[in-house]
Formats: sequence, structure tokens, C-alpha cells
Amino acid sequence: MTDTNVILTGTGAQPAKRANGHEAIEDIKADCPELVLLDVNMPGVDGFETCKRIRGFSNVPIIVATVGGDEEDKVIALDAAADGYIVKPFGTQGLLARIRAAARRAVRAQRTPSFNSPGLKIDFECRRVIADGHPVYLTPTEFELLKHLLLKEGKPVSHAKLIHLLWGPEKHSYDCKHLRVFIGQLRRKIEPNPGQPRYIHTEPVIGHRFDPDYVAATKTRKSYL
Repeated sequence: MTDTNVILTGTGAQPAKRANGHEAIEDIKADCPELVLLDVNMPGVDGFETCKRIRGFSNVPIIVATVGGDEEDKVIALDAAADGYIVKPFGTQGLLARIRAAARRAVRAQRTPSFNSPGLKIDFECRRVIADGHPVYLTPTEFELLKHLLLKEGKPVSHAKLIHLLWGPEKHSYDCKHLRVFIGQLRRKIEPNPGQPRYIHTEPVIGHRFDPDYVAATKTRKSYL
């Protein structure tokens, strides 16, 4: 494996290596870096837990390095709100591609608009959701799903696109069931009536859309039939 410090220094970056998760967390609190690369097998607090703790106070892009391409490790990394993962051993181009992808997602996240309505408030920068006046805890995957739907507010987002955005290109169409589980969880947390959703609507065969006016518009059209 190519030395990570050599790869990063070659791009003009100034990498700072930390011995364990505790040191990394304290340094990130003091001086937020542009990107964090976490090793799953760090001593003490492992990479997954370190990622979760960082996400409690920062949206810095995070890439988790896993061992042997184990699928469970990848899922845990993404559910911990990592922006990406890379399997060790990795080469220069593989790491740089992950870094570029994480940086692009970070830029898009900064542009993500907040959403405010009488019954639902979403602040993506602070990772805060308030439904019916009460704070709502969303898992990292639920939060990402909500973000991607809101970025296309009023427009349907296909199942395949959402799966790709949430879990990467390795996933296939049979993961629609997995996606529907997260849609259901999200509805139960933010919808006034999950059985008759106001915000997140299903487009049969196509995908899902975030549109608080969609139901009202549909009813209006029906009333003229």
C-alpha cells in the first residue's frame, strides 16, 4: 500500500496523523480540517465510533478505511454518517477518487437549503429536525435520505438514484426493499400521519418525492373530474 502521508502531501495537503480516536476528536474540535480519513482498527475508540462522535459536532467530510472489503464494515461506516469508505490495501488513484467525491458532497451539502413550514423545520447545517414542535432524532442514513429528497423538492427521485446516493454504486435494484424500510422510518418520524404522508410521497414504479403541496394538488385535480 502506498503511504497515505505521501499521497496526501503530493496533492499539496498538509496531513496530520493522530494516534487514536480521542486525539482526532479533540483536534477536530479545536481546528476543523478539510477532510478526515479514519482507520477502522484504531486503538481505543475504533473508526466507526470515532466517526459517530465527530458527526455529533461537525460535518467535515469523513472517509473510513475498512479491511478486506467486508460488506458489514461498509454498511456500518455509511450508517455512522461517513461520506465514503475505501478498502485496504488501496492505491493512490483509489484514495484520491474517494477524496474528490467526498469533497463534492461537502460542497453540495453547504448548498442544501433549510426547510421551514408550520409543522416541520429542517436545518441541514446544524443537522436538526423539528416535527410538530418536537426535536426528532434521525439516523445518519435517514438524514441523508431526507436531504437528497429535499434537494429535488417537488420532483421525483428514482429508487436507483437514491440507492446510489445512500449506499454507493455497488448496490443493485433488489435493495428497493431496504430503501422502503428507511422511507417508512422517516415518515414515522416527521409525518403528522404516516399513513397519509404530507411530505414524502411514493411515485409508483419510479421512486419518491418530497413535496408538501403534492397531496393538495392531487386532491384539487380530482375534484374537477
